[in-house]
Amino acid sequence: MEQVLPEKIKLLEILKKQGFDVPDFIYLTVEDFKNEDFGRLEAFFEQSCESFKVIVRSAHPLESFFKSGTFDSLETNTDTVGVKYARKRIVQLAQTAKRLQILRQQKFKSAPEVDPEEMGVIIMPFIEGTKVMAKKMGKHWEFGYTNESSHKIQCESYITETPHDMNLLALSEDIQNCLGFPCEIEYIVSKMSDIHVVQAKDISRVELLDENVSRRSIRLDGIRRVRKRRNYRERVVYVMDHRALYLNIINRCEDLVLGWGDSNCTIDDVLQVIYDYESELEEFALKHERFCVLGFSIKIPDDLFQIANHYLDDTPELQKRLTRALYDNQYKIDYFLSEADTIIAKDRIRLNLCTHDAYGIDTVRNPVWFVYWKFERQDPVVRELGNLGFKTGDVICIDIDMDEKPTIYRL
Repeated sequence: MEQVLPEKIKLLEILKKQGFDVPDFIYLTVEDFKNEDFGRLEAFFEQSCESFKVIVRSAHPLESFFKSGTFDSLETNTDTVGVKYARKRIVQLAQTAKRLQILRQQKFKSAPEVDPEEMGVIIMPFIEGTKVMAKKMGKHWEFGYTNESSHKIQCESYITETPHDMNLLALSEDIQNCLGFPCEIEYIVSKMSDIHVVQAKDISRVELLDENVSRRSIRLDGIRRVRKRRNYRERVVYVMDHRALYLNIINRCEDLVLGWGDSNCTIDDVLQVIYDYESELEEFALKHERFCVLGFSIKIPDDLFQIANHYLDDTPELQKRLTRALYDNQYKIDYFLSEADTIIAKDRIRLNLCTHDAYGIDTVRNPVWFVYWKFERQDPVVRELGNLGFKTGDVICIDIDMDEKPTIYRL
């Protein structure tokens, strides 16, 4: 069976050939271990390993389909026995400690079936220092630092957009340009401040939040809230459009009066539009404990209400039934809105909060948020929200910046 060269090996070979500071390394396949073929490994120890330790990294042929860190790396002694032990331990961890993680990625991320026994490994000299993970998030690079030294007192891991050495920024740009795709790069910064490239991973298939925010988000004008402890929220959204609802009601009235469309349309068919809407609201509210209402049109347009409320004036008994249903519907809408803890709408909407709504114990963790856009921006904002595809059932995110300006986007 032909061995597939792991992505990890391919990319390191490219970078090394292009002159980047990649430590010497050797790749051993599963066949090398089965055949006890360690001649190349012994030569590598003699030529490239001055220290008594090496790092053995997983290099499964299918590893690129899994997220970083799914398979392990281990430090071991600079000898064949140590490398054999490290590979055996990596395989064992994939079958035990990492089994659930692998199964979840296969279920939720369509990762392929994988046999841990087919594990190859890459061996590098062990370099003591700080591990740095670099990747570009949207327009900016971020650098994650982890101190791997053996000192008793260590610094906490942290993420920053400003690396300790600006050469890291330029180097990361050069590596990504060299490879030609978005990548996650792992460095080891030695005690002598030398920057070694030890891994690169293609992340072009990974959905990065910051990239997608710019494509499917919209910045609004402000937010009103009693508590300001948190600046981020995720909610399932109900898109409310009463203009569309009333146009539908009026269209059914036209079918009833003028005989258009369904010639058998009755007053019950007109009322059913309202009842179906109310059932939809109730079903949604009972399905989601916490939810958001995105108001394309929350306040029922006065002109459309008057048209619907008088369309059947020539048949007073029918109009009386419709009028009662329309007024009852307004109460049902208010009941639904009072259950939402997040409303996004134009600034002319006002929430009438009682003391419990504003300050009650239930609001400590989930205070009411009213996110708004200015009234004069109503038409372009609603049009943009429609273009971005916001719909009922989406999970919507609200991110509030330092100036109290909210940005909303879909997960």
